[in-house]
Amino acid sequence: MGQKLKTKKGVAKRFKITKKGRVKYKANGKGHLLTNKDSKRIRKLRKPHYIANQKMEKYVKRMLPYG
Repeated sequence: MGQKLKTKKGVAKRFKITKKGRVKYKANGKGHLLTNKDSKRIRKLRKPHYIANQKMEKYVKRMLPYG
C-alpha cells in the first residue's frame, strides 16, 4: 500500500490548480493602504494571476499533491 502525501497547507491556502493544470493565485498589494494606489492598479489586482515560470509551477504542484 502506498503512503499518503501531505499537502503543504500554506500553499493550499494561496494557490489553486486550474482544470488545464495552470497555477492560479491572488495578486498581492490589495490588503491595505489602497487610498494612495491608482484605481487602475487596484482594478488590475482583482484579476487572477498565473505562475509563468515553469520551474516555480512544478515546485508548487509538488506541494499540492491532490490539488
